[in-house]
This record gives sequence, structure tokens and C-alpha cells, in this order.
Amino acid sequence: MTASKSASAAPLLNDTASAVASQVHYRYEQVDNVRIFYREAGNPEAPALLLLHGFAASSFMFRDLIPELAGRYHVIAPDLPAFGFTEAPARGEYAYTFSQLAKTIGQFTEQLKLNSYALMVHDYGAPVGWRLAVAHPERVTAIISQNGNAYEEGLGESWAPIQRYWHDPGQQNRNALQHFPTPASIKWQYLEGVTDKSLISPDGYTLEGLQISRPGNADIQLDLVLDYASNVAMYPDFQQYFRDYQPPLLAVWGQNDPFFLPAGAEAWKRDLPNAEIRFYDTGHFALETHGKEIIPAIRDFLEENM
Repeated sequence: MTASKSASAAPLLNDTASAVASQVHYRYEQVDNVRIFYREAGNPEAPALLLLHGFAASSFMFRDLIPELAGRYHVIAPDLPAFGFTEAPARGEYAYTFSQLAKTIGQFTEQLKLNSYALMVHDYGAPVGWRLAVAHPERVTAIISQNGNAYEEGLGESWAPIQRYWHDPGQQNRNALQHFPTPASIKWQYLEGVTDKSLISPDGYTLEGLQISRPGNADIQLDLVLDYASNVAMYPDFQQYFRDYQPPLLAVWGQNDPFFLPAGAEAWKRDLPNAEIRFYDTGHFALETHGKEIIPAIRDFLEENM
């Protein structure tokens, strides 16, 4: 009887332990003059996974993914400066460039003692992550990209007015992008390329629309749009990193993304012949509509490569 009770209790104990590990904690970490908000789950002794969101998002975009992976991994998802709940200085008191974002997030990982980690990136999170990888390739164990670009082939026609701004950063071209950091534009980015728009929860674009409406944030976002040219200039460096270090890579790509085209994902095959590239019939925020397909693919990839 005792043996029978023990056997029946074991699954319950396992379920309880899994539930505890999957519990998400919401924390802050002071990094110089930035108070970084981040989501954390899983055993700190387990292999680490660093999730870096892009525009127009925050760590909220990983809300369904984090508990699904926390049973086996230590999952960390910060909000970048000027996004989400991270508390960052006003424009002029902090350099809102991708180089500075990478420096801040790099120091954040060191303060949390993340000595090695798999990296998942999306949109702006990609050039931040690529900079971390180039600076410390020994720390990055594997890469997952959800519409996080590293090749010029991936830049869609939606970049045309932004590219004009890069070449001539005068007030006229900046004014032409005033619609970009607005709640309406953010909502469009969530819905564009999505066949069944009822799959998109309004929570994400509503939250990000409120965040971008904070005083001064629109100008910060236009500064980052201008500085995105520095990422394109570094594409050869990022690609050299891929060739030299051959990190395991999974791309899970919304194929109807107006900003980052499927060609950007396919280009990895030139530098990483073993890269796994998967496309989904959706837009920029593929996790919002296809999480049930993407999360198992991520789980399988991590189990094979970590």
C-alpha cells in the first residue's frame, strides 16, 4: 500500500515542482542610471535563456512563452530602455542608440551573473543581441530569431521613408515619420499581414500604445529609428560572427511582415548551413497568432542544442 501511494504521489509532486518553476517573477535591476524591469522564471541553476523584444513591444510579448520554457530553463526577459516598464532617463540624459542599449543590457546580464545563455530576439532586440554576441561569442549558446533581422535582403519597402531619414536626417524627413511612434501605427503593425485578425489580442498593441504616448517617448523612438542605420552598417560584422562561430540558430518568421521579409531569414543559410528556418502565415508579431506552433518548435530546438 505504501509503495502504491508513493507511486501515485510522484506525478503530483512533479506537477507541483513544475508549477513552482513556471511561476513568473517581476523584478527590477538598477544598471547605472537605468532601472530595468524584467520577467524571470525557472531555476537559476538551469541553462539560461535571454529574451530580447523589439518595436513596438516589451517583455509582455513573451508572456505565453516564458512559463512554457521555465520548467527546464532559467528565463530572463528585460524591457529595453524606452520600452515597457523599464525606467530610463529623459532624452538628452541617456544616449538612445543601439550601441548604448546593448551596453546597458550587457551590463544587466553581468549583474545577474548570466555567464552563458541562449538568445531569443525580435525586431530591435536583434541588433542588441547581435552586439552582445559579437562582444562575447563564448556566452551565446544558441539563437532563436522571431523576425529579428541581420541581412539587407530582409528589409522591406516599409523601410523606404526611414532610409530617406538615414541619408538626410533633417527636420523634414523626421517630420515625415511622425506617424510611426503612435498608437495607431503600433496597432497597424500588430494587425498587418495577419489573415485572421481576431487572433490578435488587443492587450499588446493597447499597452504599447499607452507606453509610446508617454511624454518624450515619441522623440526617443525617432532617435532610435535614425540610429537603426548603425545596425545595417554592422550587418557584415554580425554575419562574420555567424560564419566564425556557427551558433545553432532557429528562425521562426512571420512571412507577411511588412518590415522584415522572408529573404532575411533565408539568408542565414549562406553563413549557417545548419540553420533551421520556419515560416508562418502571419505578420510581425508571429507569437501573437502562432504561439501554439512556435513554442513547441522553440522547445525542441533548445532541447537539441542546450
